[in-house]
Amino acid sequence: MDFNLNEEQEILRREVRSFAEAEIAPHALELNEKEEFSYELTQKMAELGLFGMTVSEQYGGGGYDYLSYVIAVEELARVDGSQAATVAADNSLGIGPLYYFGNEEQKQKYLPDLCSGKKLWGFGLTEPGAGSDAGGSKTKAEKLENGNWRINGQKIFITNAANEMTGGVTTQCVTGKDEKGRKEYSCFIVEAGTEGFKPVAMHKKLVWRASNTAELYFDDVEVPEENILGKKGDGFKQMLQTLDKGRLSIAAMGLGCAQGAYEAAVKYSKERHQFGKALSDFQVTQFKLADMAVQIDAARSQLYKACWLHDTGQNFAPYAAMAKLNCSEVAHFCANHCVQIHGGYGLMEEYPAARFYRDQKLLEIGEGTSEVQRIVISRWLLNQ
Repeated sequence: MDFNLNEEQEILRREVRSFAEAEIAPHALELNEKEEFSYELTQKMAELGLFGMTVSEQYGGGGYDYLSYVIAVEELARVDGSQAATVAADNSLGIGPLYYFGNEEQKQKYLPDLCSGKKLWGFGLTEPGAGSDAGGSKTKAEKLENGNWRINGQKIFITNAANEMTGGVTTQCVTGKDEKGRKEYSCFIVEAGTEGFKPVAMHKKLVWRASNTAELYFDDVEVPEENILGKKGDGFKQMLQTLDKGRLSIAAMGLGCAQGAYEAAVKYSKERHQFGKALSDFQVTQFKLADMAVQIDAARSQLYKACWLHDTGQNFAPYAAMAKLNCSEVAHFCANHCVQIHGGYGLMEEYPAARFYRDQKLLEIGEGTSEVQRIVISRWLLNQ
């Protein structure tokens, strides 16, 4: 498949790349060292149109296809995973469920502010005892006599859920059992400031130190019936479909990380001299760079194919899992080679090699671990 980009996509890539290099790169090191979420950069990314990219224009979105969105995330991650995470999580996990599963009233109420970047939104799925095992969720919502729902439980590792811009979260809760006796899940909209809802920012992270990550506590949080996203009992289906799309953006982060690590390695190999020659003159370095370039090119084709399948209405889910798995592991491969080429300097935070090496690890864990991706892929293969 030929993935020649159209003119609009090429322009978007150039704009986001230029922005990332001019606005994000100069501040990435300091923000990561301070573990500081940048409201200024987030607002600038909003002004560039990077929030609500795949949402229709009637709700304030950009109306882009998924491939264009993935290109934007890729270019951000090429420079800094933290800023890419803010955009990817808000689009795929925050805005996405509201757009794809919300009713018209919910869309009109929440999407314009989210697409403009005035507010951010989180998606509460992971719990302290329920990561890959989503069926282990314990957060519950009980129907009250007044028709409202009362939520109790805890979520963890939720992006964009605990800062001044957060407008609220969509959280998955157990709402009973289905006809087969299995847990029934429903998703609820919980606005920031709701009594009993407490988001707490998490720090001391290995990865994405300048992104906002939170623990969420629900202590008798009461929400009205109209805050159910879609229909009662649709939560598990909504979660699966959200993760399918989210894997494309995580794959884009892996691809961008790999590209950034490769470019950093090339630059350093030309500047650093050993034994009277530039590192790039040694065949061992050349082979590392060649291997990185080959894997990046193959991963990009795979990811863009998955996006093309999505944008043309075909079954993209297993290919999204493949792309997420491969791009995550290519990021690991390239970040590792990048550090090796830098030698001792690759272990110092002042060089981007160290940040690429740290940030890539989350990509093999978030939105379904690499092990889970292999389960998803193998089940699909064996059931064909």
